[in-house]
Amino acid sequence: MEVFRDLAGLPSGYGPSAVTIGKFDGVHTGHRMILDEMLAQAHRRGIASVVVTFDRNPLALLAPERCPESLVSLDQKLQLLAETGIDATLVLTFDAAMAAKSPVEFVDEVLVRGLAAQVVMVGPNFRFGARGAGDGAMLQELGAERGFEAVVAPIRESDGDAVSSSRIRRLLDEGDVARAAQLLGREPLVHGIVVHGLKRGRELGFPTANLAAEAVGFAPGDGVYAGWFTDHSVPGTPRYPAAISVGTNPTFDDVSRKTIEAHVLDRTLDLYGHEVDVTFAARIRGMVAYDGVGPLIAQMGRDVQDARELLAGG
Repeated sequence: MEVFRDLAGLPSGYGPSAVTIGKFDGVHTGHRMILDEMLAQAHRRGIASVVVTFDRNPLALLAPERCPESLVSLDQKLQLLAETGIDATLVLTFDAAMAAKSPVEFVDEVLVRGLAAQVVMVGPNFRFGARGAGDGAMLQELGAERGFEAVVAPIRESDGDAVSSSRIRRLLDEGDVARAAQLLGREPLVHGIVVHGLKRGRELGFPTANLAAEAVGFAPGDGVYAGWFTDHSVPGTPRYPAAISVGTNPTFDDVSRKTIEAHVLDRTLDLYGHEVDVTFAARIRGMVAYDGVGPLIAQMGRDVQDARELLAGG
């Protein structure tokens, strides 16, 4: 998949193309319905398949107090989009100049002159142009005038409910990683670097890999989870089963920020400085403050056994 970081990076005369536009936060199953249809249109017409997205959520500029935490980073989003088989992604910088473009300016600059779009697929809540003045109906009108077809595609689950990034965030906040995985089309994960922590897990007999605060991805709500640990710093390394703690360690009450710690089952690994994925498969329990170290160690032993059973065969 080619990645163009702005309109100026597009080759002269690029296109014709089939296009879809959106934030694509999480590249979830709803997004993939639109992507699949866009790909089908591109193959049918023998033209390029292109995603147009932004370097940030537009709310980060327009209303930062209402901007939600992203499910994935931009790099993660591009990787997920590449896995769909599309030809290219155009990443537009959402700055004041972009926010001020009228719907007509956006269509003419991006879709007509930039990508020579023949067909454009969007979701039912699609808005574009300054102050969100454009919608799917306007896009269809502009397309009819400028020679491309605009299609507004519904995003639905088999049970009739809409799939959305906000719905997935709520499920993750609640710790329902299994249901979130169904909507995402994959298990949620966090990507980061292993750093030194308080080494308390090692002292308790359950050494953990602690992710740096800069880890990317949307972590689930506080609790203990069964999941997987993948070390990307060692090529060919398999993913390992793990018991994962997310939270502030209320038993000791000396951690000021939410942390992610993964105890790799039945292995001792030297992981400091390694680039890793922590993937969440199932929730084991909520976070609890225990009355002393003894009850905590006993519970950690049960957590490890629960994780082993939940991940068996995975």
